[in-house]
Amino acid sequence: MAKAYLSLGSNLEPERHLDAAVKALRETFGEVVLSDWVRTKAIGFDGPDFVNGAAVIETDWDVYRLNDWLHALEDAHGRRRDVPRFSSRTLDIDIVFYDDLILDGPGNLRIPRPELKHAFVLQPLAQIAPDFVNPETGKTLAEAWREFPAESA
Repeated sequence: MAKAYLSLGSNLEPERHLDAAVKALRETFGEVVLSDWVRTKAIGFDGPDFVNGAAVIETDWDVYRLNDWLHALEDAHGRRRDVPRFSSRTLDIDIVFYDDLILDGPGNLRIPRPELKHAFVLQPLAQIAPDFVNPETGKTLAEAWREFPAESA
């Protein structure tokens, strides 16, 4: 079984969409380790605040099947892909880490996710998986969060 470390976010009816996403994750994968939810400002555009969090699941699916399933879950919640990348969204779920895999493509699939540079991705992951080692940097998530610039958080 692989461990997948996920980033979840929404700024359109976030409580409804995030609760439903967590329910779908539990129904499909069983136990879900879930962080606290964090409210953050939209980055890259003017819009409602986001609610962000992180989850860890175990799966026997490969990374491509998991990514496709997560996209289908986003789509089922009204995720629009015909709008600018930086815009409001009902549901956004990304695979930040998949065990120690480093992957660049196809498409927008990047592991580790580049959004790890944002506090709204790193902080929740560091909360629930502080000892996980980023395969690109060799640092634990706790170390990365301690070193995160305070003015960027």
